[in-house]
Amino acid sequence: MIFGLKIKNCVFILLGAAIFAFGLVHFNMQNNLAEGGFTGITLLLYFSSGLDPAITNLALNIPVFFIGWKLLGRQTFLYTIIGTVAVSVFLSIFQRYMIHMPLRHDLTLAALFAGVFIGVGLGIIFRYGGTTGGVDIIARLVYKYKGISMGKTMFAFDATVITLSLLYLSYREAMYTLVAVFIAARVIDFIQEGGYAAKGATIISDKSEEIANRILTEMERGVTVLKGRGSYTKRDRDVLYCVVAKNELPRLKNVIMSVDPHAFVAVTDVHDVLGEGFTLDEQKRPLEP
Repeated sequence: MIFGLKIKNCVFILLGAAIFAFGLVHFNMQNNLAEGGFTGITLLLYFSSGLDPAITNLALNIPVFFIGWKLLGRQTFLYTIIGTVAVSVFLSIFQRYMIHMPLRHDLTLAALFAGVFIGVGLGIIFRYGGTTGGVDIIARLVYKYKGISMGKTMFAFDATVITLSLLYLSYREAMYTLVAVFIAARVIDFIQEGGYAAKGATIISDKSEEIANRILTEMERGVTVLKGRGSYTKRDRDVLYCVVAKNELPRLKNVIMSVDPHAFVAVTDVHDVLGEGFTLDEQKRPLEP
């Protein structure tokens, strides 16, 4: 660790910044597609006045850095500095050594590429504790204090900037920009919440103890016993809750049905699972290095 920062996080933030900048230069700038947030403002300045986005990106973010320092803390602030500076550096590099791939004849494809590259880049940066300044800091604060996903916050802010972009772009380019921003928001949420998705099962049965024992012994998965009361029957009973990997769900259903074919089972999606059996081993050690 350097200055309290993890080397792994710094490396991935740099990787995310490179992917993000590559998408901006090769799909947004080459195909006259705008973007949301502060990045959108830098692109509008580029389209209207020819100002270098690598420079305006830093200039616009300086005031926001102070907000980030006060509200996000020292570590996140330093990660933000790394992310923002890295984006400007990579923007400068990719503009100098640009790969020409104009897709104006197929803006649908350009929007898809732009959305995926920007979403993956920002998603990686967010996942490893950084931001790229501007609306990214605002989105992170909203996520931290209000629980609203970063993708949704950014999409709302971006829509406002894109509306302003109509002053410089055609309605066709603005609409494809909106498509790219929407895709990026979905990709950000996917990476931020975790590409790995598990299933959570709520089980109500008169044979809850036997079902719990079968899950523990045959599947080696933990089961939490909750106390519940039927609204109609007024009977107290145990409610089981279990989280399993996606591919284990059919096996879980078979275990439950073999014990009690009449059991009530509600299955829900679970994102970003932490803890023993998923991110920790039996000795509570991280499964990932």
